[in-house]
Amino acid sequence: MQNTNKKYSMINKTKGFSFSILLAATFLLPFGSQAQRKDTLKKTSTIDINSAYKPVLRNAVKINLSAAHMQADTTRPDLTYNIPAQNLFYSYQPIPLQPLALQQDTNLYLGQRNYVKVGYGNLSTPYVSAGFSFGDGKKFLANVYADYISSKGKLLYQDYSRLHLKAKGSLFLPTNEVYAGVDVRMNENFLYGFDTSVYKYSKKDVRQQFQDIGFNIGIRNTKTGEFGINYNPNLQFSNFTNVNQLTETSFILTAPVEKQFGEIFTLKVEGKADITSYSTKNQLPVNTRLNNNIFQVAPSIVFSTPRASVNAGIIPTWDNGKFVWLPNVFAEAYIAGNVFAFQAGWVGRYTKNTYRNLSNINPYLSPLTVQMNTKETEYYGGIKGTLGKHFNFNAKAGFVTYNNLPLFINDTATDNKSFLISNETSIKNFRIHGDVSFVSKEKFTVTAGVTFNGYTGMKSNAKAWNTLPMEFTSSLRWWAFKQVLLKADFYAFSGSFYLDKGNVAKAFKPGSDLSAGAEFQISKMFSAWMDVNNILNTKYQRWHNYEVYGMNLMGGVRVNF
Repeated sequence: MQNTNKKYSMINKTKGFSFSILLAATFLLPFGSQAQRKDTLKKTSTIDINSAYKPVLRNAVKINLSAAHMQADTTRPDLTYNIPAQNLFYSYQPIPLQPLALQQDTNLYLGQRNYVKVGYGNLSTPYVSAGFSFGDGKKFLANVYADYISSKGKLLYQDYSRLHLKAKGSLFLPTNEVYAGVDVRMNENFLYGFDTSVYKYSKKDVRQQFQDIGFNIGIRNTKTGEFGINYNPNLQFSNFTNVNQLTETSFILTAPVEKQFGEIFTLKVEGKADITSYSTKNQLPVNTRLNNNIFQVAPSIVFSTPRASVNAGIIPTWDNGKFVWLPNVFAEAYIAGNVFAFQAGWVGRYTKNTYRNLSNINPYLSPLTVQMNTKETEYYGGIKGTLGKHFNFNAKAGFVTYNNLPLFINDTATDNKSFLISNETSIKNFRIHGDVSFVSKEKFTVTAGVTFNGYTGMKSNAKAWNTLPMEFTSSLRWWAFKQVLLKADFYAFSGSFYLDKGNVAKAFKPGSDLSAGAEFQISKMFSAWMDVNNILNTKYQRWHNYEVYGMNLMGGVRVNF
């Protein structure tokens, strides 16, 4: 029993001792760890941290839709713009608005497209001009124009009249435009350039009644097809008559085609057939009947980059069965950020000397007995550019060779009142042309241009009869106020030579013509206008024996609707 108690007493002492040791260790352990940590920090200068954690992207909780890239369109739009020079001021005319690079707006609004302009002036001058437009501009569009003016001069038979009727329209298909037009002109002139003290003529004897009826039709693509070919075949027809004297009929078929290869090269081919039939009546000693035909094929390669463009081609030509080839090479190079452009070329062309074309130059022309077309070859070079935002200029010099150039001479064998054609077999011309313009938006425009001609090397004529060594033109258009438009024009030329009786060469005096006008907008619909022509009252002669009118003025109203 006693042993047992001792045993239990020893066990309790042992447990108490163990508990004391455990309690002491519990209090002393933090101090030991801190001491160990200080010793460790003193022994090493780096700490290595190892981790088995690897970041993993969580799966998307939904599908993200992203738009696929559009396929690049390798076809180029047909940007065959017909843009007039910006340095000219154009009177109001209803014209079709056809954005080429943009899709047509389904709510296209063409605005006020119709107008009527009427007026009257001294020299018994009535004036009427009108324009009307039809169609929505998306599927169909047609324009109709009409102009009439006439005057009676102070000299005997110094009268004239002009009537011009024109209609043109376009039918827009999904990928093509079909267009057609009709043009009617009726002009009346009188051969008043004779000595009234020697010759006595009735008005019927000296009347020149020109009637020109023409139409054209064609089709062109508005979208380039899968083969990248652009085309524009068209046919023109004209029937020109000088009443009771002659009739001239012409057909002109033109078929241009072009194909682009990549972004730089373009192949162009244009075929042209110009067929004319001419006949006279009531002419002495015999009437004249002739055909005048020209056929051409013009292939060319065009190299075009933002810095330069080059056209290289030839024009094989058959002039009434005679084969001739013409050069068609010209280039432009742009410098200084496309501000300036150097231009140069070696080009050739044929001018068809039909009675219709020649009478547009000189309306006092006698009927022709022969038609010889003019071959022209030119070497030229020049520069054009833009300075600032408003100033443009162009300078060009060329050396031109003509074969069969028509020169107008007075009919000195009779009464000297009409003109004949004297063809010059070969003549050279050193020609210089320059023009400048200042355009400030649509409010202010000033233009000026001058051309010098130096004709030399004549073989069939002593002088370059009735040509102009120098011509100067200028114009001003200024919206001085919101409702007031002021305008002015000045034209001048230097005198050349004419052939007088006895085959004597004489020089005619230079001439100049200053005109001015104004238009006042009364309302959105009505406006008043006035024009004063030949303000300096100079009685110059562009054609020998044909003195122009002196100062004349007109005024009237205009209605837009």
